[in-house]
Amino acid sequence: MTTADLYDAHGEALQVASPLFRDFGRRVAFAGPISTVQVHEDNALVRQALEEPGQGRVLVVDGGGSLRCALLGDNLASLGAKQGWAGVVIYGCVRDADVLATLDFGVKALATNPRKSGKTGQGRRDGPVRFADVEFRPGEWLYADRDGVVTAPTPVAAPAP
Repeated sequence: MTTADLYDAHGEALQVASPLFRDFGRRVAFAGPISTVQVHEDNALVRQALEEPGQGRVLVVDGGGSLRCALLGDNLASLGAKQGWAGVVIYGCVRDADVLATLDFGVKALATNPRKSGKTGQGRRDGPVRFADVEFRPGEWLYADRDGVVTAPTPVAAPAP
């Protein structure tokens, strides 16, 4: 199912993210229930989330749109894939782009930056976050592909052909 087909079938019942994100993981289409992290130039809570069993969830990281450092690199993406996360959507940067492109893991982010982030653990987990004209709510569903990112309050399906 594609985000375009989902939108055609469900229209305004979906939230559609502004087209800000680039694909970095090998898996460009992914979907799952949302879990959130809100941080500022610090990825300790991102690591903490990805260390947990993902159970097909998508981690949505509100990094405030900061381009000053990366919130995810190859090690955290590998950890997320190993733990069963479907992917991540990051309102911020990633690093290790060449390795990310080889991982069977969904990674959407704004850009790349080789600088590491802080590790203080400040931020919050699993509350609603808002960016790209969407309010991402834990437990709701996110669908992503080359066309973009959409969310729905409950799982949705594309129409039968």
